[in-house]
Amino acid sequence: MKVAVVGATGLVGTVMLKVLEERNFPLTELIPVASEKSVGKLIKFKGKEYPIVSMDTAISLRPDIALFSAGGSTSLADAPRFAEVGTTVIDNSSAWRMDPSKKLVVPEVNAHVLTKEDKIIANPNCSTIQMVVALQPLHEKYHIRRVVVSTYQSVTGTGVKAVDQLMNERKGIDGPKAYPYEIDLNVLPHIDVFTDNGYTKEEMKMVKETNKIMGDENIKVTATTVRIPVMGGHSESVNVEFENDYELADVRRILEEAPGLIVVDDVANLKYPMPKDAHEKDEVFVGRLRRDESHPKALNMWIVADNLRKGAATNAVQIAEYLVDNKIV
Repeated sequence: MKVAVVGATGLVGTVMLKVLEERNFPLTELIPVASEKSVGKLIKFKGKEYPIVSMDTAISLRPDIALFSAGGSTSLADAPRFAEVGTTVIDNSSAWRMDPSKKLVVPEVNAHVLTKEDKIIANPNCSTIQMVVALQPLHEKYHIRRVVVSTYQSVTGTGVKAVDQLMNERKGIDGPKAYPYEIDLNVLPHIDVFTDNGYTKEEMKMVKETNKIMGDENIKVTATTVRIPVMGGHSESVNVEFENDYELADVRRILEEAPGLIVVDDVANLKYPMPKDAHEKDEVFVGRLRRDESHPKALNMWIVADNLRKGAATNAVQIAEYLVDNKIV
């Protein structure tokens, strides 16, 4: 089992390597890939050193699986080249997510759609992933009509430059900026570029990706995505309107039994999910479960996950695990 990690030196690529090691993914050969300036440098994996190789070299080695986290333009250019030599690509960029010929997968929700013919598989947006993990088991029971979500997203979702900006601002250092404004002691209601309808691309990703992953175009979604000066994970305030009435105790039981979810909901003892608690965890955490008193069939909940792990690297590795376990690869 040969596995390539494309973008191995980036934030998500580094976490992909960590997750592959932690979960003891059954690879026999690792092929780390990065930009030309990194070729030849060594990275450690399971106590062994591997040289970083170029894209062309990696393709010539015909890996079984390629985990991509190198940006949309790289994915558009090079994912098909891997696919042509028989490699199954799991891509973390937005390049293929809304392509009708490509599957958009969160294993707890829709891994069953994958087949041997799927040579390029899209990994969804981080904020969408954690939300649908919590929504899917409730949708199966109560049928979701509408979702209103506001996100509180970590600077790690933007990348190293954003983390450096936050840390520099805290130290009073003037340095490169990832954002148009200061992020420390501030909140930016702006993630990705604005579109013609006044929403950002990040907000529209949550709308479109939710429908595609859950396989139901009738679920109405509206989103406001916000960048906040935290590390460790993304948080979401989610209001869900069901077609059918529900019992809060039943909602709790469904979420507690659902794969990939941990319920942390004990307000009497001030227990609820926070980014610090989700940091370096693979699960999605759910709390603040309460009935929406303005609507008889609506529920409020708070969802938190590590955006670099379940929101990116872990989800991609879990897709790879499913492919191997089901002999698709």
